[in-house]
Amino acid sequence: MTTETLPGRDCPLCPRLVAFRLDMRGKHPDWHNAPVPSFGPIDASLLIVGLGPGLRGANATGRPFTGDWAGDLLYDTLLAKGCARGSYDERPDDGLELIDCRITNAVRCVPPANRPTGAEGSACRPFLTAEIAAMPRLRGVLAIGGFAHNAILAALGQKKNAYPFAHGALHKLPNGLLLIDSYHCSRLNTNTGRLTESMFHQMFDSALAALRQ
Repeated sequence: MTTETLPGRDCPLCPRLVAFRLDMRGKHPDWHNAPVPSFGPIDASLLIVGLGPGLRGANATGRPFTGDWAGDLLYDTLLAKGCARGSYDERPDDGLELIDCRITNAVRCVPPANRPTGAEGSACRPFLTAEIAAMPRLRGVLAIGGFAHNAILAALGQKKNAYPFAHGALHKLPNGLLLIDSYHCSRLNTNTGRLTESMFHQMFDSALAALRQ
């Protein structure tokens, strides 16, 4: 089991992702095109876990949820709820700072069509396990989407059927951590109304209230 929280720049674990990464490096040499590091303080009490880097978002900028549609809702919400300071300008040098929260992804490299396979999730799982273990004040983990929910449970050695995914669900895990579920703040979910800004804000309010108890 790795104790590293981030794969190396040329991580070889997932052949499909390696091939895609190399293709993107050829097409966009000025992009990040590598495993995306986590963002936020390691001593935060809340860890937010997404699915994976967006092609023109985190894969390009090198910061989770930065430069894509999902980041607009996520970072605006964090700013509104006092979990961030500064301003979000869709670039890693915008000066945005996270307050008592940290953001990472279940799969650290961009997957084609934004869809990692189960095998790729398993290959990247040790990095998520190490990330959680490295956070000394961690109290809650927020899953942005069902893939992240399942990845968190697997990283902690828990069974999926014991903690069903549902937007706004709060699960108390055996190790004392609170697992919080949210629909993914993707363009598809927000455009179809499956997830509204109000729903996302309400989920954050419930999560923060539970973490303060």
